[in-house]
Amino acid sequence: MGKVLIIGAGGVGTVVAHKCAQNPDVFNEIVIASRTKSKCDAVAKAIGKPNVTTDQVDADSVPELVALLKKHQPDIVINVALPYQDLTIMDACLECGVNYLDTANYEPKDEAHFEYSWQWAYKERFEKAGLTAILGCGFDPGVSGVYTAYAAKHYFSEMETLDIVDCNAGNHGKAFATNFNPEINIREITQKGKYYENGEWIETEPQEIHKTLNYPNIGPRESYLLYHEELESLVVNFPSIKRARFWMTFGQEYLTHLRVIQNIGMASIDPIMYNGQEIVPLQFLKAVLPNPKELGENYVGETSIGCRISGKDKEGKPLTYYIYNNCSHEEAFKETGMQAVSYTTGVPAMTGAMMFLTGKWNKPGVHNVEEFDPDPFLDVLNKQGLPWHEIINGDLEL
Repeated sequence: MGKVLIIGAGGVGTVVAHKCAQNPDVFNEIVIASRTKSKCDAVAKAIGKPNVTTDQVDADSVPELVALLKKHQPDIVINVALPYQDLTIMDACLECGVNYLDTANYEPKDEAHFEYSWQWAYKERFEKAGLTAILGCGFDPGVSGVYTAYAAKHYFSEMETLDIVDCNAGNHGKAFATNFNPEINIREITQKGKYYENGEWIETEPQEIHKTLNYPNIGPRESYLLYHEELESLVVNFPSIKRARFWMTFGQEYLTHLRVIQNIGMASIDPIMYNGQEIVPLQFLKAVLPNPKELGENYVGETSIGCRISGKDKEGKPLTYYIYNNCSHEEAFKETGMQAVSYTTGVPAMTGAMMFLTGKWNKPGVHNVEEFDPDPFLDVLNKQGLPWHEIINGDLEL
């Protein structure tokens, strides 16, 4: 049994707290903290258990984080705050001797730049402190890496191509809304695409490469190549991979709104002066868009996320392998009050913390999820609302 501190009380943090509370044999104490304590109080009230408490913290401030950690003395921090705050939270964990887990890589506020170098630089410090840091333990990144590790362990002698495919076929009834933090979401989608092939990274224009892919129980959806951070770690940890790509579906209405937002400058992260005050257009846009946390009630449909892998099986014969999960927005909302995009990120974060607290993923240093044993993680995932399925020697379409 262990004590967990969840930093962040948005949609993902809400799911993490609900799922930790459902597993009191592992998480006997749960603390939820964010900049706005009332948000944490609302989550704790919805859960309604005496072992869930709340606190306030500015995750941009290392001294505030250190004070929080010293006050509560958790065994592990689950960071579901903003990616800008990964390093301050890691610094505080090192100072206080606390283990760490997050769902997205660090990125600087002033540049849409996605890579693990900043966090990998902490490897030696965490090793020397005897602390474990688990990076990217959501779905993608997260389960996508665990799926890849599972494929390598059980099916492949050599993986040659990897395509991570992410489809949200849900409908929330809004003209335009993002499924997680709008600022992060729009930065991610409007950056240039990038994929890995034959030892090199190849850059593309945003949404330049796209094709129709068929998703289980959903059917055909137009899918767009973009860059996602787990590709960076997966090609390092599985060097036989010759090509690695990431695909995500977007509806035409969403893309039209996105183009307008870009064309009129509202996707910009460069500060401007307005009425004598400095504002960032994208941050202002975030303030007027629907809150992702409040989309769940009317959300229908499902998500489908998985890995399509080709290569040689354990006997050296050609093999294609597709491992995936479909998640219902309606079912996610019934269980946690949140939609499936928050659910598919929050459940793996809880699962990764469970892996650490039960001694299955305990390795001092800074590690991406695919560096750990995938089997116990996927066994828990099956039981916690994200069952996975396999298609062997099917058409990968890629």
